[in-house]
Amino acid sequence: MIILARYLSREILGSVFLAISMLLLLFAFLDLISEIPDIRPPAYTLTKVLLYILLRVPGHLLELLPVATIVGALFALARLSASSEFTVMRTSGLATRRLVGYLLLLGTLMGSLIFVLGEYVSPHSDRAAQQLKVRATTGVIARQFRTGLWAKDGHNFINIQALQPDGALVNPLIYVFADDLRLQAIREAKRAVWQPDGSWLLEDVTDTHLSDRGAHIERHVSLPWRTDVNPDLLAVLMIPPDQMSLRTLDAYIEHLAENRQKTSRYEAAYWNKIAFPLAAPIMLLIALPFAFHAPRSGNVSGRVLAGILIGLGFHLMNRLSAHLGLLNDWPPALSAFATLGLFTLGALIALWRAERI
Repeated sequence: MIILARYLSREILGSVFLAISMLLLLFAFLDLISEIPDIRPPAYTLTKVLLYILLRVPGHLLELLPVATIVGALFALARLSASSEFTVMRTSGLATRRLVGYLLLLGTLMGSLIFVLGEYVSPHSDRAAQQLKVRATTGVIARQFRTGLWAKDGHNFINIQALQPDGALVNPLIYVFADDLRLQAIREAKRAVWQPDGSWLLEDVTDTHLSDRGAHIERHVSLPWRTDVNPDLLAVLMIPPDQMSLRTLDAYIEHLAENRQKTSRYEAAYWNKIAFPLAAPIMLLIALPFAFHAPRSGNVSGRVLAGILIGLGFHLMNRLSAHLGLLNDWPPALSAFATLGLFTLGALIALWRAERI
């Protein structure tokens, strides 16, 4: 049985590798087509475009692995069924329970790869790709909104127009509120530079103090500024939640909670990253019932098409569940595992019916 498990794993992994290779080539080609209009030598050259596309590969790999898993598994199992190998395995004593165990073990290994990609590789590569393109095309690292980046630190609201490649802040604007939420002062600077002692140095500062007697303006060449908003936190604001690592999400959720800000979007991303690796074993489980059907002409292509549709359906339903959860304030864990539970139930029902045909 160990030899049989190795044979099944080799066939399935080979097909999954072929499927993911084709999908990555397709997405890389689409990225290249979309980036060609932005090429502006000498800042943004074809070499930098190719490097940008290469840095996006781990993110695409993470997103496409569930689809490639079911496509590759269906292709491999359909070939085994068409050549009657699967029938021979079944008549030789391979129980469905043992077969399910083999596939779940293989899926767990693939899920571990998805977790490693999502936690340690994809967040860094996506961030590096974004920084590479923005630096080459605009000269700054980030410009989150039309009005710049926004952050909250205690009673202070902070607006930053842009983040430069050397880490300096462009046109930071600080709104200082009292405990009763009354605006006390507005501090505006041309630039802020991070210091080794863990503070910012504001340059060309204008302070506008507000009171019942009116506004009082003070000007300074430079001023130190201590805040919890550090370069690491600003780097978090540059990327969407679904591209962050679990550790980064956990730290940022804690920061938002301390400042009494809504955390649901980031909690949903946190639970989605925990649930997503489980998609691999579920996709293999969904593919298994297709192997029980009798071989017939054109069967392989039809099953591959079915795998693509199921994989896309899973991806769309997963996104839909996440958005519905945010709109209706559902528990983040429920939204993250709802699609997985639905597809698992569908796989078990299909397997139960396939055994009785």
